[in-house]
Amino acid sequence: MGMVTFVDETASGGRAAGWEFELAEERLALRELIRRRVFQEVAERRAAGLVKLPEQPDAEQQAERALTAFRRNGFLVLVGDRQVTDLDEVLDLPLGTEVTFLKLVALVGG
Repeated sequence: MGMVTFVDETASGGRAAGWEFELAEERLALRELIRRRVFQEVAERRAAGLVKLPEQPDAEQQAERALTAFRRNGFLVLVGDRQVTDLDEVLDLPLGTEVTFLKLVALVGG
């Protein structure tokens, strides 16, 4: 069983508090790691009542949006200090691994 810490950062240096996420396995493809994170966030928002029917997001649709954003360089993922660029790369995720989602911002006019 694995436990990773998800951290969100922005290119301007902003860093949100990390949150722990439990995994049944210690090796997982980046694509699946992103999907599981999205599914967890959607479930938490629903449970907290942050979204109301009929506006509740579809977790599968949100996961596909996140994967598309990754492919379009909307964000990058660091596992430890290493950038992962391939959604199909299988990651070693021992207990305590930090996974950073770094949101990239497009340049104005670029």
